[in-house]
Amino acid sequence: MSSNLDEIQKQRELTNRDLMKTYARWYLSVEVSNSYERLQALAFCNALSGSLKKLYKDDDQGYREALIRHLQFYNSEGTFGAVIHGVVLSMEEEKAKSKDSSDSLSEEVITGFKTGLMGPIAGIGDTLIWGTLKPIILALASSLALSGLFIGGIVPFLFPLAVILIGYGMMKSGYLLGKDSVTKLMKSGLINNLINSASILGLFMMGALSSTYIKVSTPLEFSFKNAEPIVIQDILDQILVGILPLAAVFGIYFYFKLRGQYYNRLIMWLIVISLITGFFGILQGS
Repeated sequence: MSSNLDEIQKQRELTNRDLMKTYARWYLSVEVSNSYERLQALAFCNALSGSLKKLYKDDDQGYREALIRHLQFYNSEGTFGAVIHGVVLSMEEEKAKSKDSSDSLSEEVITGFKTGLMGPIAGIGDTLIWGTLKPIILALASSLALSGLFIGGIVPFLFPLAVILIGYGMMKSGYLLGKDSVTKLMKSGLINNLINSASILGLFMMGALSSTYIKVSTPLEFSFKNAEPIVIQDILDQILVGILPLAAVFGIYFYFKLRGQYYNRLIMWLIVISLITGFFGILQGS
């Protein structure tokens, strides 16, 4: 696969250096110039401007039209969504080469393709990058930091590094494979496999963190004359070690499922329940 991409790149106008500059512009400006009218359009156009100038080097009018074309509304996930930038550059290159041909791509095709990809790609990118990768890295960093390890302060920097590598890789793949890149990604099943794998890993990490940092036990015990006291916590541990922390996690889960994601309300309920059960000696943090 890599050798095929190398062969394709030899036939293309833009080099790795051009693509790196394009992604660097996008990475540094993606959320800087947002507006309610066009959202990320200005950042999108700014990112592509250098590469477009190279593609339309002998066609000033075509270059101006391309800039105007990419100042239209744009909004998608910035990392995984960089594949859209690559595909658009591939299409612009095709348009620039065949400007005098009847087979030249129209503005509507390029704009329509870009617009059609914004939503689906954003859903995939948000799930993989912001809903899975970032929580896992930050959870790992928090765990290490709470254990007193210095590396816990370094691990969070893995996230921007991963964003840069993934984003650039997606842009390059989109550019070299062109319109077929998205089709191949969708049909290959790779995206679904990535989402399922990331979800499993994320659930595993959340479960491990929950069992480690949620400490709930009961000090209740019953004493009888001429008999050993019955310690409720010992009985619960014989049934399942950590059953109370597990019950707390599932209680929070079902609250969200049945009542909705009202975080502040949940926090207040947890405080009230903790105060009442702590005051009467029913539960305690251990």
